[in-house]
Order: sequence, then structure tokens, then C-alpha cells
Amino acid sequence: MKSSRLPGFYKLSLEERVDRVVEWAGLAPEDRQTLLENGLSAEHASKMIENGIGTHALPLGVAVNFVVNDRPYLIPMAVEEPSVLAAVSNAAKMIAAGGGFHASASEPVMIGQVQVLDIPDLDAAVDAVENHQEELMALADRTSQNIVRRGGGARDVIARPFPNTPVGPMLVVHLHYDCRDAMGANAINTAVEAIAPRIAELTGGRTNLRILSNLTDQRTATARCTIPADALAPKGMNGREVARWIEEANAFAIVDPYRAATHNKGIMNGIDAVCIATGNDWRAIEAGAHAYAANSSRLGNGQYAALTDWHVDENGDLYGEITLPLSVGIVGGATKVHPTAQVAMKILDVKSAGELAGIMACVGLAQNLAAIRALATTGIQAGHMRMHARQVALAAGAVDGQVEQIAQQLYQEKNIRVDRAKELISNG
Repeated sequence: MKSSRLPGFYKLSLEERVDRVVEWAGLAPEDRQTLLENGLSAEHASKMIENGIGTHALPLGVAVNFVVNDRPYLIPMAVEEPSVLAAVSNAAKMIAAGGGFHASASEPVMIGQVQVLDIPDLDAAVDAVENHQEELMALADRTSQNIVRRGGGARDVIARPFPNTPVGPMLVVHLHYDCRDAMGANAINTAVEAIAPRIAELTGGRTNLRILSNLTDQRTATARCTIPADALAPKGMNGREVARWIEEANAFAIVDPYRAATHNKGIMNGIDAVCIATGNDWRAIEAGAHAYAANSSRLGNGQYAALTDWHVDENGDLYGEITLPLSVGIVGGATKVHPTAQVAMKILDVKSAGELAGIMACVGLAQNLAAIRALATTGIQAGHMRMHARQVALAAGAVDGQVEQIAQQLYQEKNIRVDRAKELISNG
């Protein structure tokens, strides 16, 4: 079986790295060209959005060392921030020492909402909706026979009364809809628009908004891992102590929303990068993740908190787990029209939206481990500033072979500034 360990990968030239990935994933020659030539032309881009005037590219890399459910993966990630790919790959290597990740995903059920106002009798409206669930679900299913044929479609209709709102009594009707391998925004929006007139008739009210919710708490992914304590320790440190420090760092993010916001941002560094690389809607994922972090607080008080659980197990090793909403698709949207996203999907070679969601959860868990391990041991800046020095060298005008040399000197001097980089370039 092939391995996602690619020793020395970062030392290769750009073309050598592309060739290695092309060989690993069995890509076609045209896929190689897409990777080397930025994929999306300005002309193609102008057809994807309104008022197009060009493209805005991001670096695309692959994270290595991932083993998920006993299968190796290379993970395409589009991100501009230094150290993200190195950190997540290193964390995945530690996790592989404990057998890798175990990932799962729920059924891909999205939530559509219909807002109902001017209701003469709120209790009677709730009863009317509940008594006509099957009828409403059948109406929703008529809007997307293709999804129904694939085993998806309406799963439930739920009436949620709000007696006291700033605009008076309100009923919100939820449609739970299985979107299969699509992200499902278009499908769910079409379905709620189709059932809204009938809901108005049943309730005697007036429907206003008919739209999906990005708090997709019925469509979640979970990743778990156990890392041997010895695999956690930087040189000269005790692995069991490091495991305890990581547990303490996670507890900080459970009890304090100010820390939790930064903790969860680190998780999304990884997940967003995979979303962007694969043409998925990272904004929807961000909104859902942060809402979920507040809505499912382990403290039970609705306070925003960490999405992860890291704790030392009975053997002294480190157990980690994450669950979050991940409404992603492998069909439709930018995934099927952006050339680079298509190549990224070929590299991943996933067979379902659930598999992709599980991988993203693993990336988020690994990214979080890398961040809090660094924070709890050497500090976050040591590794980050080494990578940041390269960006400073580029910003100062370093070219080709100068970049690594200038960056290394900036880092050794602990003077990572553009003006110092310019001096070094001028001095040859």
C-alpha cells in the first residue's frame, strides 16, 4: 500500500513536488499543467462571477503523513499563511504513530427554514404543520427527483414556535433534507420555497424568509485519535508532561471564550484551506462551526467554547476528538467548474461528501494539535517566524536562490524585518 509519508518533500523543487504528487495520485498530464499554470484563467473566472476582472491566486500545497481509517491521503490545501502546511503535516505524523485518525460523518442532512408571521393561532399552526408532515415532505421531494433517486430527500418537518419576538409571534418551520453528495444549498432553498405556500395555507399566516441554515448540526463529522506520549515530546521534554500540558491548554479554551476564539481559528486554518482547495464554501463552514461552538458548549451554558476535546487517557497517552458541522459536497458548485479544485479532488480521491467531511475534521484536529502543542512547549513563534522570514524576504524583493539564504539570516539574527532584508539583498 502506498504511503502518505513523503520524506524530503519540502526540499524538492516546485516541479519535482508536482511530479511526485502526479505520480502518487495517478494524475493525467493535463492535471500537471493545471497545477503548474495556476489552473483558473481570467476568462474562465469572468464566467464564474459577475463583473470579473481577473483572478486572485492563493498558494496550493499538500499536507503529508495523513492516515485516515487506515488509508493514506495527501491533503490539498490552499492557504497563504506560513507554517500551516508544515505544522499540520508534522501533527499528522505524530498521530500516525498511534494508528492514525478514525473519522466518521452523519447522514448529509441540511436544514431549510420557513419563517411564518401574522399567525392567528400559534398553537393551532404548530398542530397543522405537524399533522401535514408527510404532505410537506412529498412536496419538497418533487423539487429534486435526482437527489431522491440517489437515496436523499426530505427526512423531517419540525415546527418551532417563538411566541415573543420583536415583531410578534413567529413560527419557524424546519425542513430536514438529505442532500447526498451535494453541499445542497440550491436543493434545500428550492425545497423550502416550494413548501412555503402550503405552510401559509395550513397556518393561516404569511411566509417571509425561506432559506437554508448554515448551522448544520444534523450534518456533522467527527475525527478521533490517540497519540503515544513519547511521540509528542520535543527533544529534551517528557512526553507525559507534554500530554498534560496539551490537556490543560484545551481546558483553557473550554472555559474561556476569548481563548476559544483563537483556539477554533487554528482549527479552521486547516479546514478552510481544504474547503478552498476543493471548491467548497468555506464561509458556510466557518459560520456553522462557530455557531456550533456556542450552541453545544461542554459547559452546558451556551457559552462559546472549544470544538475539541484533548485529554490524557488511562495509559498516559493523549486522546483527541473533534465534532463540528461540515456541509461539503463533491458534486456541483465550484468543485466542478474550477480546474484546480478538480485536480485537488483527484488527489484526494474521495467517494462521498461524508468521506471528504471526515478528512476535513481530521485536518482540523491535526491543525489544532500542532498549535496547542507549540504553545504549550516551545511557543508558537519559533516555528512560525522561521516561515514568516521567507515572506519578508520576498516582500523585500529577494528572488530565486536568495529567498532561503536571506530568510535564514533574518531568522538567525532574530531581526525579521523588511528593511533588514533589503540591506542583505543590497549587500549581495
